[in-house]
Amino acid sequence: MNTKTALHIFFIIVGLLILPNKLSSQSKKTLYADGQKSIDAKDYFAAAQYFSQLILLDSSQIIYQYKYAEASRLNYDFDISYYWYDKVMKEDNAKMYPETPFWMATILKSKAQYKEAKKLFDKFYKKQKINKDKQRVQLTNKAKQEIDACDLSLILISNPVNVIVNHLDSNINSKVSEYAPFELDTVLFFSSLRNTGKKKRDINNVGFNKLFSSSKKEELWQKAKALDSLFNSSNIHNANTSFNEDFTKIFVSRCTAVNSVDYTCQIFYSEYKNKNWSVLKALPPPINLYNSNTTQPCATKLNGKDVLFFSSNRGGGLGGMDIWYCFFDSLLKFEMPVNAGKNVNTSENEITPWFVKETNSLFFSSTWHKGLGGFDIFKSELKDHQFAEPQNLGYPINSSYNDIYYSVNSKKNKAYISSNRIGSYFEEKQSCCNDIYSFAIEPLTEPQKPVTIDTTKFIMDQLKVLVPLTLYFHNDEPEPRSKVIVTKKNYKKTYEDYTILKPKYLLEYPGGLKDKEKEQAENRINNFFEDSVDAGMHDLDKFAVLLEEVLLRGEKVKITMKGYCSPLASTDYNVNLAKRRISSLRNYFLEYKAGIFVKYVENPDSTQGKIVFTDEDIGELPISKVSDNVKDVKNSVYSPFAAAERKIQIIAVSSFSEIK
Repeated sequence: MNTKTALHIFFIIVGLLILPNKLSSQSKKTLYADGQKSIDAKDYFAAAQYFSQLILLDSSQIIYQYKYAEASRLNYDFDISYYWYDKVMKEDNAKMYPETPFWMATILKSKAQYKEAKKLFDKFYKKQKINKDKQRVQLTNKAKQEIDACDLSLILISNPVNVIVNHLDSNINSKVSEYAPFELDTVLFFSSLRNTGKKKRDINNVGFNKLFSSSKKEELWQKAKALDSLFNSSNIHNANTSFNEDFTKIFVSRCTAVNSVDYTCQIFYSEYKNKNWSVLKALPPPINLYNSNTTQPCATKLNGKDVLFFSSNRGGGLGGMDIWYCFFDSLLKFEMPVNAGKNVNTSENEITPWFVKETNSLFFSSTWHKGLGGFDIFKSELKDHQFAEPQNLGYPINSSYNDIYYSVNSKKNKAYISSNRIGSYFEEKQSCCNDIYSFAIEPLTEPQKPVTIDTTKFIMDQLKVLVPLTLYFHNDEPEPRSKVIVTKKNYKKTYEDYTILKPKYLLEYPGGLKDKEKEQAENRINNFFEDSVDAGMHDLDKFAVLLEEVLLRGEKVKITMKGYCSPLASTDYNVNLAKRRISSLRNYFLEYKAGIFVKYVENPDSTQGKIVFTDEDIGELPISKVSDNVKDVKNSVYSPFAAAERKIQIIAVSSFSEIK
């Protein structure tokens, strides 16, 4: 946790301490019940208040810590949430509260801390067993998806797309949310929660969304104004402006709050006749359906026919909000809606569709497909009447925050998005609210250049994500009590021998401790073997698979390794030991799949793949606080701190083209 976060939490705790006594006079039982009721009602702000008071009365109870972490997460107070999840994790180690590492990982991912998030997603995933609970199964599947998503995020950030994302100024954006932008000629339509002077609020004491517009003069957006009452109805949320292709019809969403989180929406329309827009009317079935949320319309053309894309949680979908589309005629008679299919829709939410007919591409946002965090924007091309596997639009179009509402202006040369990324305006919580951003695109009126993907480079990027790749050893392994610098052992064999010794570590390191201290020591050993030793072997196997792929493509690869040792022996001995450990890793590669890499080592054939192994300085870690007392085996051998120093690393991997 950084200093800013720690101070933030400190002042919150101090603030709780000076609350009037009447706030702490409620019994813990009552506060807990009220907090749980608020969570059940999805009033997460109130829940966080109740559990914060409960923590003030008794911060020692792990169940109170967990509930406060949960309520804070759901209330988007991520720093506070992570602080209390971390306390729970250190005490419980995901036993009573197995979902803790998953939610900690989710928070870390939202902060773009992808390597740390991946470790916790992996930890959660590996601990899951066959479970019939639907929510646990969903989280398990999600964790597996997120492990790969964290790797992809690092690749996307290291290979940004060539766009400059511009934050629109305060004539458009405010300290509350702005979203659903669409630029028609020189007029920008969008939705906003800003206060227009009237005090009307919904059941959550939230001001109503309204439709706004702003005109551009001399390349500057003018102060936005709310549309008139024809489009902005009182006491209801109005959003999502979409015109059909000849701008004779407009579609919008109107929504009512169900609770603090959920809304029920319908799509309305108006027609332009005799130089006037008609009164908005709700679309009939099969668009709007009873007891379903139907929203975010996008009217366009598909195969020359009018079509309406929208997002809905209606029956027949794949879970959560799905993308649907429906053809209609000039009289607004709609055919049966069609689900966009399994490549687009998932068990989570797919929202804010925007179809670009010039490229036959559907843009939408999703929390499931592999992304940088929250909602990411994806593109799926329609081929042979089926939407293809979606492609992430990349960084910086996407961020670790929510990125939604992709749209293209009527001139077909600029795209807009809505995002709560860092830099968005806010009143109380940073990243609470969406702002509107824009960036230039290649004009859709010109022939589109085919997109080529350098698959070899992408695989090399996947290899680099795994670096530094750290592998661990038992004390004085391999070839103990020897001064040789090579070994016949394969690293996989030393790993297997190491894991067999885990019960010995669990016996020796907690020795002499009791109760909670003993449990905490056992947790440290278990976590070291799971999160470091096993994870390293898993990454090495993945590294070998990717290495094989790039070599088959003729890539020349340089792999740089470095060895470390704990300070239990002399430096000279440790240098030789580190060399033996690197030797075991070389043996792993040379013996992998019956020696498929042997022909690539220093391969002189320039038309084929090639491997070059190099070593850097080796020996003890620069500064070690680990015991070097040979008689104190508990701390010098079996301590997880000592074990963490007995390692080698692949510290770099590069192609020869990059080196040159």
